[in-house]
Amino acid sequence: MNNLKVGLIQQSCTANREENIVKSLAGIREAAAKGAGLVVLQELHAGLYFCQSENTDLFNQAEPIPGPGTEIFGALAKELGVVIVASLFEKRAPGLYHNTAVVLERDGSIAGVYRKMHIPDDPGYYEKFYFTPGDLGFNPIDTSVGRLGVLVCWDQWYPEAARLMAMAGAEILIYPTAIGWDPNDEASEQQRQREAWMTVQRAHAVANGIPVVAANRIGFEADPTGHTAGSRFWGSSFVAGCQGELLARAGDEAEEILIAEIDPARSEAVRRIWPFLRDRRIDAYGDLLKRYRD
Repeated sequence: MNNLKVGLIQQSCTANREENIVKSLAGIREAAAKGAGLVVLQELHAGLYFCQSENTDLFNQAEPIPGPGTEIFGALAKELGVVIVASLFEKRAPGLYHNTAVVLERDGSIAGVYRKMHIPDDPGYYEKFYFTPGDLGFNPIDTSVGRLGVLVCWDQWYPEAARLMAMAGAEILIYPTAIGWDPNDEASEQQRQREAWMTVQRAHAVANGIPVVAANRIGFEADPTGHTAGSRFWGSSFVAGCQGELLARAGDEAEEILIAEIDPARSEAVRRIWPFLRDRRIDAYGDLLKRYRD
């Protein structure tokens, strides 16, 4: 396989859906113009990160798949001949909603979807109120640019999710993300959190011998209730190679179109010298199916 250029769209968002989508489309065009064959958007890129509060009116933002979002981004994928990973608030049925990543093939068709499996519930991240946990499992999506192991945000902390994607043949791990700092935290704590976020994902690359792509949003978004100080999303979108090496990294202050080149042949070479999959003791891992060993 030839080397693959990947584009990551790190953007800020407003409450204006049309404005956000126009910005995303422009970012995809720029990435494609720079040679990207795969473009990844951040988590829930069509609007503000609405999970800072619990409000039933916000379910009105959800859309079906296929639907308006897949039509818009599918049309651009076809026009530019690129594969796009988009992130949508999916309305599956009345009262049933998911945080869903959708992969659009270069012909505009839907190559596959992934519904976020791990759903957080923390101050400022009240996702359990909005999202039903995914029920599609950890299955890579086959595309013209490779087999993509698409996961979403909170999934990125779980080595089990990355491993299962790798075991199913994923060639790249992809994480659309919305994560940020509590403005009230000390700077040292903020930096520890961001470094932990990057470290755990780079570890997934190392442990599985495949590249990792993480696209995060940027900018401050206020808590509409005023109960918290809001969230300042830390950007820092990055691409890591299959030994955890940083191939590209965005800053934490501004919107950015990040481009990185991935060599698919490196995974095979690295797995030959670090054969972690070969040496797994699958006969001894039964307790992983337990919540905790008492």
